[in-house]
Amino acid sequence: MPDASSATLALPRGDRTQRIAIAALLIGALGIAFAPIFVRLSEVGPSATAFWRLAFALPALYLWMRLEPKGGMRARRPSGLKDHLRLSVAGLFFAGDLAVWHWSIQFTSVANATLLANFAPIFVTLVSWLVFKERFSRTFVLGLALALGGAVVLMGRSLQLSVDALFGDALGLLTAVFYGGYILSVGRLRAEFSTATIMTWSGVVTGAALLPIAILSGESLMSPTLAGWAVLLGLALVSHAGGQSLIAYALAHLPAAFSSVSLLLQPAAAAVFAWALLGESLGPWQAAGAAIVLAGILLARRGSR
Repeated sequence: MPDASSATLALPRGDRTQRIAIAALLIGALGIAFAPIFVRLSEVGPSATAFWRLAFALPALYLWMRLEPKGGMRARRPSGLKDHLRLSVAGLFFAGDLAVWHWSIQFTSVANATLLANFAPIFVTLVSWLVFKERFSRTFVLGLALALGGAVVLMGRSLQLSVDALFGDALGLLTAVFYGGYILSVGRLRAEFSTATIMTWSGVVTGAALLPIAILSGESLMSPTLAGWAVLLGLALVSHAGGQSLIAYALAHLPAAFSSVSLLLQPAAAAVFAWALLGESLGPWQAAGAAIVLAGILLARRGSR
């Protein structure tokens, strides 16, 4: 009887690649699930934290890009104005995602802002259908609805419906639009460029856009303790250079719509991490919501094959 490793090697190349991509996507979602923990522990403001996330990640990403072997698939460097503009669009989408989400927290509850920001799969699916003419099975749409419903259950006890919070809620929804645009942009760029190239070039644009936002917000850019700097470094390496890069890698091999649904694993994992690391409560509703999210992701995967 063949062992597990030989069975894996016997899989068609496309199946193996997709399984690796799915694993990278889910591990990446776990990596970015640590981001709220790092932001909570940060000793500088939210906009400054977002800037340092890019500033500390970029040296590692640049070194990775420089060490990549040349001549491989998707290994070409950007050349000309068109390439740089496309990479800049991805960076601006991500800058908008981070900046607008942090602003939304100022005008609505964290739960509202987090839930609405995770509506990105709706916009990714709509644009993929209307603009790129992709077709989706009923099973996928049901999985999408189930995963979003699980996210609502997960956040349900903390949600606050108020007319006074409408502006903040609108910003939370705008965050989802920006992140959806980022996922679609990276998915298209990955057909031509490596993960390291996209993360480095778009990261430069994201960081450049976030710096004036942090300065204009009046926040201090300097953390007062070494522990605070360690938190910012962890955010940069674990959540951005690690988690976000794994997601970018996966987008070369998986549909953007399915990938965006799978990223709903992030709020479920973040709730578990907050319970384990910060002592935040994790009740039966949160556990049920996380289970529903996972069921929705599995159903969406089945409908994406």
